[in-house]
Amino acid sequence: MSIVDITGKPEAYRMARAEGRIRLREETVRRIREGRIEKGDPFQTAKIAAVMAAKKTSSIIPLCHPIPITHVEVDLKVLDDRTVGAEATVKTKAQTGVEMEALTAVSVALLTVWDMTKQYEKDKAGQYPETAILDVRVTRKVKEPENE
Repeated sequence: MSIVDITGKPEAYRMARAEGRIRLREETVRRIREGRIEKGDPFQTAKIAAVMAAKKTSSIIPLCHPIPITHVEVDLKVLDDRTVGAEATVKTKAQTGVEMEALTAVSVALLTVWDMTKQYEKDKAGQYPETAILDVRVTRKVKEPENE
């Protein structure tokens, strides 16, 4: 087991975009829309957490290269009465791509929404029968120039 040797690869502009969603109870989504989450604004907190996570990806994923991230943008929005979506775009000029950073950012954003809303999601037994993080995936990847 080893980290992949990228010593000979040239630096290139790279961008990756990832998305995912979290399914919540209707009442929880209503509370988000109305600004009635006791812990505070889950979207703002999730954005900060996602940026922090993108920067720390190589500390979380053992064989992931540390990359000089030049930009992270995170967006969260209510998709419907039961779903919140998250999207993260990460950019760099480096020898390897930023897909893992974008996926980590989205995952941590959704986990943060879960954490901030969990008191509304638990059933009487303290379980989460309706809450689920779904469909986390890379939706776009760019490397310029492509021939390198």
